[in-house]
Amino acid sequence: MARKLKNKELLNTRLASNYGGWMYCDKCNETIGYLCYATYDRLALKYTCKCGNVGSAFLDFEDSSAGADCNHELVVTRNRFCCPEDQNPLITILDKKLAAYEMNITCKSCHQTYKKTLK
Repeated sequence: MARKLKNKELLNTRLASNYGGWMYCDKCNETIGYLCYATYDRLALKYTCKCGNVGSAFLDFEDSSAGADCNHELVVTRNRFCCPEDQNPLITILDKKLAAYEMNITCKSCHQTYKKTLK
């Protein structure tokens, strides 16, 4: 069953689908990452692309629950940031395309909010 978006705020960013899939920089049209459709509950991403574009993405759903902040690191499996609790992939960020980013992503199954930055 498809989830219903509550908030979808994209700035200088494009998604391949309504709330997931490939993520693109609007200025250079380069792929900056991949957002897994079914495993995240909330995403807040701010980034600076290597082309100089500053973009952001904020998405959450009508059935999203408030995530609990945690200090655990996301697990990296084959280039994907995964939940350390259940190993489900949440997002791929292509570091080589971005100069910097700040991300908060909440896992749909464990309801933990993970933070990742590149400066």
